[in-house]
Amino acid sequence: MPDNPPAGHLDDDDYPAYTMGRAADLLGTTPAFLRAVGEAGLITPLRSEGGHRRYSRRQLRIAARARELVGQGTPVEAACRIIDLEDRLGEAPRHNEELRRDEEPRGRPDGPATGDGR
Repeated sequence: MPDNPPAGHLDDDDYPAYTMGRAADLLGTTPAFLRAVGEAGLITPLRSEGGHRRYSRRQLRIAARARELVGQGTPVEAACRIIDLEDRLGEAPRHNEELRRDEEPRGRPDGPATGDGR
C-alpha cells in the first residue's frame, strides 16, 4: 500500500488536484485569467513533473474571489492587491491577540507577582 494513497488527499485544501483547464472550467474563466493572477503573485500553482500548472482548492477559492472583483470592473492587479489586503486584515485580530499575550505581566509560578520584589 503506498504511503500517500490518492484518497488521503480528498480533504486536503492545499493538494494541487486541478489542472489549469479544469480549474478554469470550475471558475467559469479562462486559463489566461489564471496565468494573470499567477503573474500578479496572488497564487502560485505547483507544477507537475511535466511542467503543467496544478491548482489546489484553496487557490481556486482565491482565484474565484479575484474573478468576482474583475467581473465588477476591477483590474486584475488591483483585485490581487485587494485580496492580499483582505487576507492581512483577516489575520490582524489573531496577531493582535498574540501581541497582547506577549505583553501581559508574568506572575511567579507559585502565585501572582507582588510588584515589590518579594
